[in-house]
Amino acid sequence: MDSRTKRRLSDAELGALVRRAVGAGVTAATELTDGYANAVWRLKLDDGREAVLKLSPPPELEQLSYERNLLRMEAAAIGLAAAAGVPVAGLLRAGYDDPVLGGDYLLLAALDGVSWNDVKPDNHAELRRELGGHLARFNAVTGEVFGYPHAGITGATWREAFLAMTAALLGDTERYPTPLPLPAGEILAVFEAAAPALDEVTTPRLVHFDVWAGNVFLDLSGTPRIQAIIDHERAFWGDPLAEFVTPTIFGELAEDDPLLAGYREVTPLELTPAARTRLDLYRAYLYLILLIENGPRQYPPDEYARVRDLATASLSGVLDRLVRAS
Repeated sequence: MDSRTKRRLSDAELGALVRRAVGAGVTAATELTDGYANAVWRLKLDDGREAVLKLSPPPELEQLSYERNLLRMEAAAIGLAAAAGVPVAGLLRAGYDDPVLGGDYLLLAALDGVSWNDVKPDNHAELRRELGGHLARFNAVTGEVFGYPHAGITGATWREAFLAMTAALLGDTERYPTPLPLPAGEILAVFEAAAPALDEVTTPRLVHFDVWAGNVFLDLSGTPRIQAIIDHERAFWGDPLAEFVTPTIFGELAEDDPLLAGYREVTPLELTPAARTRLDLYRAYLYLILLIENGPRQYPPDEYARVRDLATASLSGVLDRLVRAS
């Protein structure tokens, strides 16, 4: 997807928006172009602060069903995570349906650390253990409804919400035809057959669901430590077990994983057979996202081929395992 499909602002519009938001002017702005939906700038402000501005996409930008109002979910998750003691980039201001912009924006405090995806520190196991503890504190936050409330995909129970999330995602293939290992209806039937395992989850808990190395910033000023977990926009209310899917993508969660050890230092967690079934459901859901989101995003084919092939093979394997277990 070309960055020209994102919301565009002139330098004057950018400066006016920031001054309206926090009462400071912009002295320098660098657009960050890695994302596929939100437009993002790193800013220097005339009061000495550095900030990151995220703008929601224009209404005409094609997105998946669950991606509606992403910045509203992110703002909510940042506030709740910070209150729970999880390191995050501070939220300076959130604006919704801004009368000038015609959309949503977030202004965040800029981080001075580096993405874990860009470095390979020697204390990898210790960092993974530290991350596990942060995820446990994140997941300790409870809510009132399951699913994606800001996207209107929810349920009174986790089973109802998760099946609605899956049905909405598979329904997006009507707009964005996607090669899948099975027809969408058969995939949904596999999820429904395994769904009784979801009934063990009775309290909506905050799940980030996008914690990969690129969304973890490290402080390298001494022994590397986690400075912040970022990009909370894909969060939902559901089962904390889903949190382990992205950090172990295309693999399995091992009992000796330091991530799991760090999590258990904060809260008990047992990987029962039913829990393993739930993990497989969440893995299948993530692999479906990786495949179906190429429809609206149109990743560069050569760059996307490896992810597509891994997601397709992994989805096939997980679906087979769910069928055998049901």
